[in-house]
Amino acid sequence: MNTTAIFEPVGHESLADAVVSQVEDLIASGILKQGRKLPSERDLAEMLRVSRPKLREALQVLEERGLVTTQHGEGTFVAALTGQAMMPALLALYERHEPAFFDYLEYRREQEGFAARLAARRATKADKERISEILDENERAWQEQDTKASQEADFALHSAIVDASQNATLIHMMASIYELTRKGVFYNRDFLRTIDGTGEKLLQQHLELGRAVIEGDEERAEKAATDHIDFVEESFKLGIEQRRREAMAEKRRILSR
Repeated sequence: MNTTAIFEPVGHESLADAVVSQVEDLIASGILKQGRKLPSERDLAEMLRVSRPKLREALQVLEERGLVTTQHGEGTFVAALTGQAMMPALLALYERHEPAFFDYLEYRREQEGFAARLAARRATKADKERISEILDENERAWQEQDTKASQEADFALHSAIVDASQNATLIHMMASIYELTRKGVFYNRDFLRTIDGTGEKLLQQHLELGRAVIEGDEERAEKAATDHIDFVEESFKLGIEQRRREAMAEKRRILSR
């Protein structure tokens, strides 16, 4: 995300307050998400057309409110606003407890279906252009069999659709959930490719989802989102069953010696 284009010059009445208000609006709307680094002090002052002392005053207020953090030698970042979706002990438990994984999918199914419906209704021209670019990247990564690029494009698509919902609470909460998925807490996406074969089904599902949002078809977008999560769930059920059969077969082989 290029932060240089999202800040606007402020008026001259209570400059520090105006800066605080603008940054708060960007955070509340989900444009600036937790962990996002702000431009350098010099660059940000130029964008906002305020003096650096006034900018520092505003940043101090934002830091006191817990909205930004300053790391010495690194810069200023949007603070962790939603915290961890789950604590490490619970995450470890989820990894060992298969039923919890399906609870996670159930949660995502409902939230992503809701997000897709809202996105199809509310997506702006900029949202649609962003989604279209990500779909192009999905296709390119699949054609080149670039699994890393494909994974990143998948994450980008889901995030872009949630952003296009224009629902700030949904944007912040799903960003936390997607971070867990990105880290492979619940599952390894490569496993889906073994079920799918080449990953083409995943590609087609993502294309259908993105195109439905771009075309403003709410019901189709919601269905595409929920169908995708249903595919993930069914794939893992098949995988679990396959592992069970292989374990049983190995025991029979051992006893037959």
